[in-house]
Amino acid sequence: QVQLVESGGGLVQAGGSLRLSCAASRSSISGRPMGWYRQAPGKQRELVATISSGGRTNYADSVKGRFTISRDNLKNTVYLQMNSLKSEDTAVYYCNGSPGEYYSTWGQGTQVTVSS
Repeated sequence: QVQLVESGGGLVQAGGSLRLSCAASRSSISGRPMGWYRQAPGKQRELVATISSGGRTNYADSVKGRFTISRDNLKNTVYLQMNSLKSEDTAVYYCNGSPGEYYSTWGQGTQVTVSS
């Protein structure tokens, strides 16, 4: 069973940048479409971005043009580059398979806090 470990979160001022990483272990994720998700306090988890096994990407309208998802299959890792951060981006960020392709176990997530 794959294990997903997110990292790279932190406290940043509005307009700043962060790069999140999602390292997978125990099994390869290279053939699975992957996604980044986030959950803000009191809100449901939402899909932020997806990337196919071949590198095709899709983004939520709220992050389009600011966030970039990528993957390194040799490193078994998925990334989320976040630029021009806004206070509304504050959330815990998780990675997993894209919708319909979930792994059964979610990681602990990484906290992103954007101060205005």
